[in-house]
Amino acid sequence: MKTLAEYEQLAALAHGHLCAGQILGIRLALHGLSLLGLDDPTGAHRKRLVTFVEIDRCATDAIAVVTGCRLGKRALKFVDYGKMAATFCDLQTGRAVRVAALESSKEKARQLYPGIAGKNQQQMQAYRELPDADLFAAQWVQVRIGPEDLPGFKGPRVTCAQCGEGISFQRELLRDGQTLCRACAGPNYYAPLPHH
Repeated sequence: MKTLAEYEQLAALAHGHLCAGQILGIRLALHGLSLLGLDDPTGAHRKRLVTFVEIDRCATDAIAVVTGCRLGKRALKFVDYGKMAATFCDLQTGRAVRVAALESSKEKARQLYPGIAGKNQQQMQAYRELPDADLFAAQWVQVRIGPEDLPGFKGPRVTCAQCGEGISFQRELLRDGQTLCRACAGPNYYAPLPHH
């Protein structure tokens, strides 16, 4: 494992700047990995970790830096709960721990550094120093990860009967005897515009 300062540098490079959310994300990931007993997630333990993140903010980039989990490698999973939390799953042991940031950590930062102007600077300093127990709640959980969601899964690619686009990882749906992609089966996050 690297030092907090080294992770801060890597996170700033990955994200474009360093902020309180990234420091919290680094600490959150380090805490989760520590609870699982994984001390080398980007080296020897590289293929045994899957991480679910619950927010698409700064902390998520920092969590990816610490864990080595990437969306494109299918080891980082995003579930949009809008929460500063992540679940770390050890594929080898089957153990998983969910770590959530405590809302009270912001107030602790204000109390710890009342002389620092700006909440981001207060929080950055406090998040470097506060003990894990003041920053996070951890809960052991069970996570079902099907083979189709694992890194390296090789499965059949099928074609949507309506739009003709390819569908991977068993994400197709069967509707009225037709194989459809999730977009055509609806609801959809986008709406096609009429041709001009």
